Amino acid sequence: MFPYDYLLAAALLTQAPELPGPELGPNDFTALRLPMQALAVEWEILDPREVRYVLVRPEDFQADLSLLRRRYRDLADAPPVCDSERFPERATVNEFLAFNRAYRQHIDTGVPVESTRGWEMRSALQETDHLYHIWDTVRDARCEYYYVTVRRQALKRLREMVGEEAYYTNKLPPYVPLWRFQEIK
Repeated sequence: MFPYDYLLAAALLTQAPELPGPELGPNDFTALRLPMQALAVEWEILDPREVRYVLVRPEDFQADLSLLRRRYRDLADAPPVCDSERFPERATVNEFLAFNRAYRQHIDTGVPVESTRGWEMRSALQETDHLYHIWDTVRDARCEYYYVTVRRQALKRLREMVGEEAYYTNKLPPYVPLWRFQEIK
C-alpha cells in the first residue's frame, strides 16, 4: 500500500454520501479496499468486526462507500468510543437501572394517581423515566459487544441529554430522583 492510496481513501470517505463513488476496476478496488477499511476503523466509522462484510466485494463498493460516508457525516461530532470508559461499567449500570425500575414500580403502586398527590406521582414517574433513559444510554455506550458506531451514537445522545459540561466532567445525574426520597411516603 502506498501513501497516496490512503489519501485517495480519505478523499472518498469524506465526500457527501449522496455523491456517486468512482467506477473502480478490480485492480483499483483491490488497491483501495484495505486503506479505506483501515481509515474507517481508525476513524471509528467501521467496527473491526465489520471488516469481514464492508468493502469486501467490488459489486458492493457503491453501497458500502455510501454507508461509510453517512457514518462519517453522522458521527463527525460524536465522542470517541474511549470516552465510554469514564463512566461506570455496564454491570454497575445494570444494577442502577434495576433499582430505577424497582423505584418506579414502588411509586406506581404506592399512591393512586387520582389522589390529591397524583400530580406529584406523575412528576416523579416522569423524572424516574428520564433518569432511566440517561442511564440506559450510558449502558449502551459501555456495551462492548455493540459495534463502535452504536456506542459512539450513544455517547453523542448522552452528551446531548446531560449537556456538555456534565458530560465532560462526569457529573451525571443520579439514577433515581434522590430529591424525592423524603417526599414520597
